[in-house]
Amino acid sequence: MRLDKWLWSARFFKTRGIAAEEIGKGRVQVNGLVAKASRDVRPGDTIALRQGVVPRLVVVRGLDMMRGPAATAQLLYEETPESIARRENAAELRRLAPEPAAALTQGRPTKRNRRDIERTTAPGWNERWSASIDD
Repeated sequence: MRLDKWLWSARFFKTRGIAAEEIGKGRVQVNGLVAKASRDVRPGDTIALRQGVVPRLVVVRGLDMMRGPAATAQLLYEETPESIARRENAAELRRLAPEPAAALTQGRPTKRNRRDIERTTAPGWNERWSASIDD
């Protein structure tokens, strides 16, 4: 079975095209080697992939030619314990990370601030409307 089709049927990616695109970008490895979308997958192969920012390491347990329900798709692979621990640790770090907006000390300038900035940074900018040089 093709790698892109297996990733799609195991529900790692929403479409087969997205799976092929991720494989083409080198984000999917089979048995430690960067693979092509047409590579054959067999039970026992180890696949390292990344879903968004989440890296996963799975072992192929079965093949299914059709994309079925999620419960059936989960029977096609087994995630390694190290991968599960890394994924949970990354989720915890994202949960505890500070809010990016909290790091901002100032927001957008007010209308008054913007006018002050324009007066100080670009003197004479609004006075000349043509690109010609005045003599």
